Amino acid sequence: MKWIGALLLIGTTTWIGFEVSKRLDNRPKHIRQLKNALQILEAEILYSQLPLQDAFTIIAKQVPNPMKSFFQSLSDGMQKKGIELTSLWEQSVNRLMQESSLGDIEKEIIYQFGQTLGQHDFTQQQKQIQLTISHLDRELAEARDNKYKYSKMAKSLGILCGLFIVLLLI
Repeated sequence: MKWIGALLLIGTTTWIGFEVSKRLDNRPKHIRQLKNALQILEAEILYSQLPLQDAFTIIAKQVPNPMKSFFQSLSDGMQKKGIELTSLWEQSVNRLMQESSLGDIEKEIIYQFGQTLGQHDFTQQQKQIQLTISHLDRELAEARDNKYKYSKMAKSLGILCGLFIVLLLI
């Protein structure tokens, strides 16, 4: 019976280590997806001059999850009358943070961008998008560094912590 508990404990800590590693691996990918979505948004606003709701729908068709569900929820929410874009944006960002591996810094960058969305003319909006993309570039570089530094370590620590706890309890 002791060995079953020991194996379950080691398995659980190993699983936790692999989950942490997976989040570290997915963070750069999700930042790149967000950057691509913002570039598509820039093109749709500047060149097609589409309304935001239509631009969000087009973006949702072109990007994978979790960004797809983020922009789809924005598009769907804008169809409802009486909902402000900023409150809808905040709700969608909170949902995105639960579904993705983005960190708190990316959340703040996206929030700040959402405060300016639809508030300015085309050139100012383009500058805001470019500023947001440059902030995301900086975070992407940091996320890549963290992935290479800590991904393998998280997996190893999961296994080793489980073994350490089992050895302490035996």
